[in-house]
Amino acid sequence: MKRARLGRTDLTVRRIALGCMSYGDPTAGLHTWTLDEVSAAPFFRQAVELGITFWDTANVYQSGTSEEYVGRAVRRYSRREDVVLATKVWGRMHDGPTGGGLSRAAIHEQCDASLRRLGTDWIDLYYIHRFDDTVPVEDTMQALHELVVAGKVRYLGASSMWAWQFAKLQTAAAVNGWTPFSVMQDQYNLLKREEEREMLPMCADMGVSVVPYSPQAKGRLTRPWGEQTARASVDEVARSFDTELDRPVVEATEEVARERGVPMAQIALAWVLSKPVVTSAVVGATKPHHLADAVAALDLELTDDEIRRLEEPYVPQAPYWW
Repeated sequence: MKRARLGRTDLTVRRIALGCMSYGDPTAGLHTWTLDEVSAAPFFRQAVELGITFWDTANVYQSGTSEEYVGRAVRRYSRREDVVLATKVWGRMHDGPTGGGLSRAAIHEQCDASLRRLGTDWIDLYYIHRFDDTVPVEDTMQALHELVVAGKVRYLGASSMWAWQFAKLQTAAAVNGWTPFSVMQDQYNLLKREEEREMLPMCADMGVSVVPYSPQAKGRLTRPWGEQTARASVDEVARSFDTELDRPVVEATEEVARERGVPMAQIALAWVLSKPVVTSAVVGATKPHHLADAVAALDLELTDDEIRRLEEPYVPQAPYWW
């Protein structure tokens, strides 16, 4: 499994990250399609066997149960020092004033809660899940810096926001000598490319790694047009990829995959990984072949003509961060 450096830090990570939103108590949150701990276990084990030791979760995934599953899986199938753990803060965990958002009190409380659920003393990569326009950016960045100084967090990341908001946060850190963000996690795939306008060039200029989620568009780029999955039938986010604007891109992906003799999933992921600013891609897995396809995509080099054919049908769309 290939590694790449995370931003300008001394940390290297696997080029495939295991996305853990699919794992958590199905009765504990909004997503009824998630896998319970027994059903999720084979995917954690398979990830370790394939060398995928960069695991990504969030406090809000199924009300914290995803973090609990992840923490126990690390102890069961690997060693803490061999796994790079990423989790997130911002989403609402309880109704109190510190139950969500990015105030100093909320960040400190929610980080401690994540550490308990994960069963670890430190978080390798701590993301702010979204921008909080109700809190001064200085309060947010100072709180995050305090976590780094305390040794609870090693590196910082941000996720899904406007480029000007990210720049504002980074500037606050720079002016005050606080820890900056090393990673941007945004949605980026053949069907959602609006981040190419400002965010990706800015990250490249800042030396910030991009670790996109949904590189296969919630599965839409892994199957021919018209085919559905159980998740796509109930998940509003997954259904957002079923517009007629998306159809030509999906069909182009299917055509290139057929010519190559590989699954569509590999083509979609290989395209994302071909972008120099992308360090790693977050891949969810609920079927045994998902992670195997992801690993295979690392060795799939698309030609310039294939990339042109995949990109040409794209029609600009409004950014969609869910």
